[in-house]
Amino acid sequence: MAGAPARYLVFFQYFGTRYSGVMETKSDQALVGVQNYLEKAAEQLKPSAPIKFHISSRTDSGVHALANAAHLDIQRGPGRAPFTGPQLLQGLNHHLRPEPIRTYIYRLLLGCAHRSQIPVFEQDLCWAPPGGPLDIPAMRAAAQLLLGTHDFSTFRSPRPEAAAQSPVRTLQLLQLQPGHGLLGQHHLHRGLEFWEVKVKSKSFLYRQVRRMVGALVAVGQGRLAPGQLQALLELRDPRALPPHATAPPQGLFLHSVEYGQRDLAPPSAPGEEELCGLSQKEFIT
Repeated sequence: MAGAPARYLVFFQYFGTRYSGVMETKSDQALVGVQNYLEKAAEQLKPSAPIKFHISSRTDSGVHALANAAHLDIQRGPGRAPFTGPQLLQGLNHHLRPEPIRTYIYRLLLGCAHRSQIPVFEQDLCWAPPGGPLDIPAMRAAAQLLLGTHDFSTFRSPRPEAAAQSPVRTLQLLQLQPGHGLLGQHHLHRGLEFWEVKVKSKSFLYRQVRRMVGALVAVGQGRLAPGQLQALLELRDPRALPPHATAPPQGLFLHSVEYGQRDLAPPSAPGEEELCGLSQKEFIT
């Protein structure tokens, strides 16, 4: 026989920009509630019955909280002791840890009148947009409009399955900087220039980086003004960006994935068979 469920009072804080508010929402909504996120993490504790967070104070979409509170009941399987307070805290925090920061680089090659001018060993490692030089200052001005937290629906794939993701993302960096050839400086005497679009975020939408780069190149070519890019962003419609505006895949590189110290930390006590009341095997699954 399983024992009676144990009741806990928990305090939690959140940055509300990516949530519809604190309360639970339907899973098919673009933005979910903080409660959805908490209960998904609680599922990883392997309770014998679903865990429900009873939240004390409602907050609206986009509102942050320094200390909200909730109570929850946890029923464990037969023969398993209730979690202690520290075990529950560590177990929940383990599954609520932030996503790693990803950095992508998109390589552009300027100065090519024809594809045949691309150095042989660069032909599948960069994009040489047609139409002459690009207006780099205009592209940098446009990039500033995309920084921060936005609904990036315009820059996600128009495929129906892509709509299942929340379109809200936070760009920490979107930078246009001089680049270099991967095989030295053999391109310099030919008047070719490499540039790199560097973009950093915890998460991206499907094809978001390539569509943003394509839009920035359109700005550099004078086909799109920075203000028009802002208007496209505010439309929140993937159909607003023409299909040909997506940069080709060969110029895109995943540059790095940065993990915080908590993500890299070993289990709390090496050699212990249980961590937060859960076996190591349970954590992996």
